[in-house]
Amino acid sequence: MEVILKEDVNKLGHRGDVVKVADGYGRNYLLPEKLAIEATLANKAVIEQMKSSAVRKSAKEKAGAEQLATQLSEVELVFERKVGENEHLFGSVTSGDIAHQLEAKGFTIDRRKISLEEPLKTIGEYHVPVKLHREVTSHVKVTVKGDQPEAEAAATTTTA
Repeated sequence: MEVILKEDVNKLGHRGDVVKVADGYGRNYLLPEKLAIEATLANKAVIEQMKSSAVRKSAKEKAGAEQLATQLSEVELVFERKVGENEHLFGSVTSGDIAHQLEAKGFTIDRRKISLEEPLKTIGEYHVPVKLHREVTSHVKVTVKGDQPEAEAAATTTTA
């Protein structure tokens, strides 16, 4: 089945591309979710208009993403978590935690755009990439600290 993509779809193509997909994938996912339309002759004529508007829309989105990237590069997030031995966290800091704290600071960013390969499980300072646009990626400084001061940690280990 041939479809025309109305939105960018990961690992498939960009807005306006004509792609060949499995019938079930097209019928059960792409068409109902309004991510694509069937590639008929009438729709292929409409695609030229879609491509020109998509170029303008993409340029506007990229400009907005670049502006947001400069604001995000100055943001520093601090997380306090319980710490075990060897500065290993009992919990972890996930992309959802980062997105939630960014939202509290006034940035609405989807957690799926935060590119954490795996959750942060040790104390330290990290630079987490945030993909704002397919051509624009920003980095947010994330600091993970232990929740108890060093003196208390030493006191609890000597009494145990």
